[in-house]
Amino acid sequence: MTRLRPSLVTALLIAAVVVAAPAPAQTGGGAPYSVDGRGYGRLQDAVDAIGEGQGTISIAPGYHRDCAVQTAGRIAFVAAEPGRAIFDGVTCEGKAALVLRGAGARVDGIVFQNMRVPDGNGAGIRLETSDLEVLNSMFRNSEEGILTADDPEGTLTIDRSTFSRLGRCDRGLSCAHSVYTGIYGRVIVTRTRFEKGSGGHYMKTRAVNVDISDNSFDDTQGTATNYMIDLPSGSVGRIANNMFVQGRDKENYSALIAVAAEERKNPSRGLVIDGNRASLPAGMDRKSVFVADWSGEALAIGQNQLGTGLQRFEKR
Repeated sequence: MTRLRPSLVTALLIAAVVVAAPAPAQTGGGAPYSVDGRGYGRLQDAVDAIGEGQGTISIAPGYHRDCAVQTAGRIAFVAAEPGRAIFDGVTCEGKAALVLRGAGARVDGIVFQNMRVPDGNGAGIRLETSDLEVLNSMFRNSEEGILTADDPEGTLTIDRSTFSRLGRCDRGLSCAHSVYTGIYGRVIVTRTRFEKGSGGHYMKTRAVNVDISDNSFDDTQGTATNYMIDLPSGSVGRIANNMFVQGRDKENYSALIAVAAEERKNPSRGLVIDGNRASLPAGMDRKSVFVADWSGEALAIGQNQLGTGLQRFEKR
């Protein structure tokens, strides 16, 4: 039996712990949010209390039908008990539970679920500028997990998190994806699980530089999904040591990783794709391509373990 790398095993175990965490009860008599020991009844009030400064908002266990917009400062949104602070179904500005356009943010241990808005892009987090670090968090049962605008100077980092039952391509609207970033300077995704997609791509990013490593992309229970990783504008960096399993119910099963399928805005020469494992559905007579490339540049495709029916590379 093939042995998984320790880092990937760690990611899967962490994801399982988050999924298995029992649903917390409604927040009790204490304040749901606190900053330096001072309680607040609304998340926006806690955000405004930090203002242009720097601070941490501790979020109590419970279902929080609340949202906030950060316009300044550096704020850490941290669950007092990881996996038990759940933002459920409420968005600000018709966008997301957290709309971030301050000087930077960190999100740790929070669950985002049931986010839906009229334009079909309801997300747990809408990142509009600056850096964001997401740790130990879960995004589920929504139109989108994380959606960003453009910030060529910014970095999005996602680590030890889970994206489940996300994405859509219906109603004549632009598709939504588990993660979709604009032209960010760098996107780093590590030790994270993507699963059970409900449309669109699992990871779509127009970032100039990517590091997508030690993750699992499990499409076995996906519905009408597309690519596992889509770099529609091209990217440099690396896609390494990930596990990919393509599902049966695909809107597009022609490739697992797509490079510059929409435009060649970013360079792609030297993009490293190495150490990954990928397979197609067992017993299904279907073929696909591991890496499909529209950039025309020399990619650095190394040793990847590919299952039956998977072609290593195709120029399109």
